[in-house]
Amino acid sequence: MTSPPLPPDPAKAGANIAVELGPVLVFMLVYNLAQRAAPTEAIFFATIAFMVATTAALLYAWRVQKRVPPMLIITAAVVLIFGALTLILHDKTFVFLKPTIINALLSGAIFGGLLLRKNPLKLVLGSALQLPEAVWTQLALRFGVFYAFLAGLNIVIWQSFSEAFWVNFRLAGVIPITAVFLLANLPLITKHSKASSDQR
Repeated sequence: MTSPPLPPDPAKAGANIAVELGPVLVFMLVYNLAQRAAPTEAIFFATIAFMVATTAALLYAWRVQKRVPPMLIITAAVVLIFGALTLILHDKTFVFLKPTIINALLSGAIFGGLLLRKNPLKLVLGSALQLPEAVWTQLALRFGVFYAFLAGLNIVIWQSFSEAFWVNFRLAGVIPITAVFLLANLPLITKHSKASSDQR
């Protein structure tokens, strides 16, 4: 799930972005560098770097920012478990599956929460946004479908393209797709957030 809106302080905003996107960037950079020296082992070097960077991001968020985004907790758990399996079994399948597992968990958590009448999106963003209950439900459904889409998209990219394309698509493809999705939902949020403010 997305984190609450970033604070206006540019330094804090940059830190939040580094915590959430830094490990993915490290994974991509290490992979592309390692491909030149050891192409067949590049994914394993990148996995080690990803595990270290994710752990560092988790510790930074906990000790410096005094808060750990839910997405980072889920990502760290899956990264460390599947990264360890990748290295111990020397099997790339686990690292390829990681994004699908994370996005499937997020999608399942959202739909499961809605079934239990506990909107996960509202629990995360409720302190930052004042929206009607129907809008929270609509947003949760959209995010649930979007995460399910990303889970399936990862499998399609993994099965249809090269390993190098898959690695670079995670940053060059998934991030822009996510940005477009978030921007597409801004009108709904802005409209009803303003309406809620006017009613108070």
